[in-house]
Amino acid sequence: MIYQDPVTSIDIEKQTLITNSGKLLKYGSLIVATGCTASRFPEKIGGYLPGVHYIRDVADADALISSLEKAKKVVVVGGGYIGMEVAAAAVGWKLDTTIIFPENHLLQRLFTPSLAQRYEQLYQQNGVKFVKGASIKNLEAGSDGRVAAVKLEDGSTIDADTIVIGIGAKPTVSPFERVGLNSSVGGIQVDGQFRTRMPGIFAIGDVAAFPLKMYDRTARVEHVDHARQSAQHCIKALLSAQTHTYDYLPYFYSRVFEYEGSPRKVWWQFFGDNVGETIEIGNFDPKIATFWIDSGKLKGVLVESGSPEEFQLLPTLARSQPFVDKAKLQQASSVEEALEIARAALPVEAAV
Repeated sequence: MIYQDPVTSIDIEKQTLITNSGKLLKYGSLIVATGCTASRFPEKIGGYLPGVHYIRDVADADALISSLEKAKKVVVVGGGYIGMEVAAAAVGWKLDTTIIFPENHLLQRLFTPSLAQRYEQLYQQNGVKFVKGASIKNLEAGSDGRVAAVKLEDGSTIDADTIVIGIGAKPTVSPFERVGLNSSVGGIQVDGQFRTRMPGIFAIGDVAAFPLKMYDRTARVEHVDHARQSAQHCIKALLSAQTHTYDYLPYFYSRVFEYEGSPRKVWWQFFGDNVGETIEIGNFDPKIATFWIDSGKLKGVLVESGSPEEFQLLPTLARSQPFVDKAKLQQASSVEEALEIARAALPVEAAV
């Protein structure tokens, strides 16, 4: 049964949820899958003006498409996944597109400066303009009440009739705070079976702070792959005698510029942990690979424009964490050769 009636409170002792309309919903087992909400600009600086968009669900995407159909100048705020993918789509619609972010380069939480520079150049070749290292003072409205410009802290302004804000998301923990929160990564603390500290209550997906077994730390992962896998693991734990700990391998990817007529399609995949020093192989024409090595072990790997077989190899490498010959890897003349060196370092039982 689906209720279009938000839950506003929980009585843990009585195992009861209370909805906005006052309905009481009894539960035997409860799975919290509230996800995240998009971080927003405050209303006082224009964060809620008509023409300002945040993307979190299908309705948000539909509203953005409706705006883009009438747009001429688009500003994207944020240099992460949302920013990169929306900017690529907007310029594909032949719209004047500018991306603004406070960091020094795109996707700072994953990309190295060198790798980011490659993608930034590609975006610029496609017509995207960059304003890096910038802070926004406020969004300005035009005479019709719709957003008309972005004003930066340095006093400059950038005209825009459509603005997309992609500055991250916050786990939606309300009204489940009593279940137990994680103060370091946010979200609801769970164990390797997605059980909270309260009997009969579980949390999955974006909102769950879970033990990342292979790296021995607590994490929250905002990704559809984890959402699906955590749900499956939780249900198995709930309905069967499964006791093994969730063992997730971090995975991220992006596909952009794939529209008809695009001179260059982008599809990269990353598996593992981006810690340690990096080795970059390839010239981005179209392939490039970045390897993260820590204490001699291969911890993470990103490949752009890989073949199906190469992409299939990446999770095996990241999960096995083989010791690799760094000097040999640095001397590889191509992405193919580098991946073959990494493959040869796999233990026999993991080799594919």
